[in-house]
Amino acid sequence: MQTPTSQQILAQLIAFDTTSHRSNLALIDHVRAYLAEYGVDSRLVMDATGQKANLWATIGPADRPGVILSGHTDTVPVEGQDWASDPYALTARDGRLYGRGSCDMKGFLACVLAAVPDLVARDLARPVHLAFSYDEEVGCVGVVGLLEMLRDEGIRPALCIVGEPSSMQVVIGHKAKRSMRVTVRGRGCHSSLAPQGVNAVDYAARLVVRMQDIAARLATEGGRDADYDITHSTAHTGTIRGGTALNIVPDLCTLDCEFRVLPQEDADALVQELRDYARDELEPMMRRIAPEAGIEIEVFAQFPGLETPPDAEAVTLVKRLTGSNGHSKVAFGTEGGRFAEMLGVPTVICGPGAIAQAHKPDEYIERSQMDACDAFLGRLADWATRGA
Repeated sequence: MQTPTSQQILAQLIAFDTTSHRSNLALIDHVRAYLAEYGVDSRLVMDATGQKANLWATIGPADRPGVILSGHTDTVPVEGQDWASDPYALTARDGRLYGRGSCDMKGFLACVLAAVPDLVARDLARPVHLAFSYDEEVGCVGVVGLLEMLRDEGIRPALCIVGEPSSMQVVIGHKAKRSMRVTVRGRGCHSSLAPQGVNAVDYAARLVVRMQDIAARLATEGGRDADYDITHSTAHTGTIRGGTALNIVPDLCTLDCEFRVLPQEDADALVQELRDYARDELEPMMRRIAPEAGIEIEVFAQFPGLETPPDAEAVTLVKRLTGSNGHSKVAFGTEGGRFAEMLGVPTVICGPGAIAQAHKPDEYIERSQMDACDAFLGRLADWATRGA
């Protein structure tokens, strides 16, 4: 059997459209068949619809603490993006490998799968676990079912490496996130009778301004962590929709907003602050005119932050394997916070590719980054073989 390269495997993975709103089962079935060729059994943890699955596989002695290699199979959409080549056909140009998910994060998955034949051939003293998940891009929600299974079965690996694109640098922390959908319901009327209505857009605008005020406070008075590129917690409004015509007072407006919060700060307290403002200040004004008016604030996606101590054994190991003594933290979220929170597993982020290339048209990963990840996983295999 000819051992495939990570680039060859990446081409196979890219061909599956695993946008988060689609099923990932075709890719998962492909991975299961590949693992089976090398005698590796895998287990699936399905979602409620039966259309998506997490995959868990173990190579080596399952009764000893080992390492989890974690990555998500879903990608963001390509609709509305101008690609120079087919996003679902891997294209090589000038040392770069183009395709949706090449960077975020099928490049890492491909390197992990390319390492399987070597791992199987070794007499491992520590197990290497593969954890491939779904629905990371919509709030790191898919991996929860897998983590519940591991927790219930008492599986406690020594460390977890989440292969999100970090240019193969060691990342030990990321912010928590709370994504909110706000629905403002007012009372419509003709604009010539505006005082008789409750303008939902106006009250939504007040909430946007409050988000700006919170953002300014976090920037000037909140906590700081110099390891982050953005050293403080942030607040942001991304979309707002409301109104149908200039001569109609709008009765409905929705907006999506978020908090990205340093792990040591309370993200839920910020959500509650926004809810308190809506309940105590805005709704009384609205209901003096329209008792049916109101504001709903729904947290539709969230994930915990990650804060792994820089002197943790897991961090020291990954630094040794990368050959780098440095570390950093990132503002974007990963499944690492889930592993740390739900399993108590020391978790480090380290994977090929640059996050700046993720989610864009003509997404790519440098071939040299794939090579670096292949070498990293070879050194990890040496560590798992020695067991020390």
